Amino acid sequence: MAFTEELASLDAIAQAELVRTGQVRTIELLEAAIARAERVNPALNAVVTPLYDQARTETQGELPDGPFRGVPFLLKDLVASYAGARMSSGSAFLRDFVPDRDSELVSRFRRAGLVVFGKTNTPEFGILPTTEPLLFGPCRNPWNTGHSTGGSSGGSAAMVAAGVVPMAHANDGGGSIRIPASCCGIFGMKPTRARNTLGPDIGDIMGGLVAEHGVTRSVRDSAALLDAVSGPGVGDPYYAPPRTRPFLDEVGADPGRLRIAFTTMAPSGAKIHPDCIAAVHDAAKLCESLGHSVEQAAPPIPGEQMVSAFLAVWRAGTAHAIDSMALLTGRQPAPELFEPLTWALYELGRQVSASSYLLAQTFLQGISRQIAGFMLRYDVWLTPTLADPPLPLGSFDPAPGNPLAGFERAVQFVPFTPMANLSGQPAMSVPLHWNKDGLPVGAHFIGRLGDEAMLFRLAGQLEAARPWRNRRPAVFAGEPLVK
Repeated sequence: MAFTEELASLDAIAQAELVRTGQVRTIELLEAAIARAERVNPALNAVVTPLYDQARTETQGELPDGPFRGVPFLLKDLVASYAGARMSSGSAFLRDFVPDRDSELVSRFRRAGLVVFGKTNTPEFGILPTTEPLLFGPCRNPWNTGHSTGGSSGGSAAMVAAGVVPMAHANDGGGSIRIPASCCGIFGMKPTRARNTLGPDIGDIMGGLVAEHGVTRSVRDSAALLDAVSGPGVGDPYYAPPRTRPFLDEVGADPGRLRIAFTTMAPSGAKIHPDCIAAVHDAAKLCESLGHSVEQAAPPIPGEQMVSAFLAVWRAGTAHAIDSMALLTGRQPAPELFEPLTWALYELGRQVSASSYLLAQTFLQGISRQIAGFMLRYDVWLTPTLADPPLPLGSFDPAPGNPLAGFERAVQFVPFTPMANLSGQPAMSVPLHWNKDGLPVGAHFIGRLGDEAMLFRLAGQLEAARPWRNRRPAVFAGEPLVK
C-alpha cells in the first residue's frame, strides 16, 4: 500500500489488520511511528527513553501471532519493567536502574504482538497528577503546549493524543490513567482491582490502589487490549471476577436502559471549575438522550476523613517504594537524589505507624462498602474526572518553604478519581467535552466491581453518538506543529 501519515489516524486494531492482511510490513509500521515520534517529541517531551534500534531488531524476527501483531507501543516508565531498558520512575535515584527481566504484564503485551519502541515520561514515582519530573523536564499537552498533560501517565497520553501511537501503557493509583486521558482528550479505562497482574515481583501496591492497563484513542482498542493481557498471574494474592465474554464483544453491544447517578459536588468539598461541571451536565444529557435513566445522587462519603486516610496510605506507599528500590539497587536514599516533594513524603511516610496504616485501610474499606451499597441502586456513577481543565505547567511546583504545596494542590485537583482506586471499581474518563479554550474536559464514569463489560458497552454507545476520533490537537503527527 502507499504508506502515508494517514496511519496516525488508525487505531491499533486497524493497524494490526493491515499487518494481518499483508498490506503493510511490521517494520513499516514501526518506522512510521518512530518518524512521528521524532517529529512531535521535541515539542512534547513525552518519550524519555527511545528503544528504536531494539524495536527494529525485534521486527526482523518472527513476532508472536497475537491480536496486535506488529503494532508499535510505548511503555510508561513506571512499575512495568522491560528487560534491558532503563526504568527510572522519573527519579534521579533510579536514572541508571535497568531491570533484568520483563514484568508479566510486559510479557503479555509482547505476546499480544505489540512492539515496544520507547518509554514515556512520568512524574517522580507517579506522585503528582502532572508530568513534570526534574529528571526529564515537563511533558507538554498536545492541545496547548503551555499546559499539563496530567499524570502520572502523561507521556503515554500525550503520544496517543498526538497520533504517534494508537495506544500506550498506563497505570493508575489515584487517577493516573483517567487524569491524563481527560487532559489529553483520549479514552482511559482503569480496570477492576487485580484485573491485570503486577507479578512476578509485586503482589499489590498500597493495598490494591494501583491498577495496570493503558490509554487509547478508541474504545475498542481499550477493550481488546484488556482481553489480551488481563487475568491473574501465578501466585497473585487475589484476582478480579472473571469476565463472561471478551470485552471487545461488549463494544457496540446494547447497554440497555442504565440507571445513572450524577454529581458535580466533590466529597472533599473541593471547588469544581464551571467547565468540569458543564462537562458532567453535558454527559448526563447525552446519556438521557440515549434512553438511560439519569438523576442527581451521590453516596454520603465523609470527604475529609477519606482524604486523610487516603493520604496516610499514599505517604506510607511512597516510603515503601523508595525503601524497596533502595533494597533492590543497593543505593542509600538521600535528599539530594529526590525532588523536594518526594523526600518530604518519604519522611512523612516513615512516620506512619503500622497501626495507623491499618486503621487507614480499614476506614477506606468502610467507604468502599458505602460506595458499593450506593451502586446497588445505580449501574453507573457519573462525576467530573477532575476539578479543573488542564492546568498550566508549573501549577504543582513546590512553594518556597513548603515542598508539599504541589501535593496540596493535587488533592484539590483530583477529588473524584481516587474513589475508584480505594474501592477497586472500574472507572473511565471519556472525552466528550472541550471548553472554549479548546482544551479537553473528560467525563468520569464509575461502574460496579468487576463490571468493565457494562462500562465498555456504555463507552461504545457514547463514542458512536459523539465521536471524538477526528478531533486533533494543535500538535498532531503529520500536521504542522504549533511554534
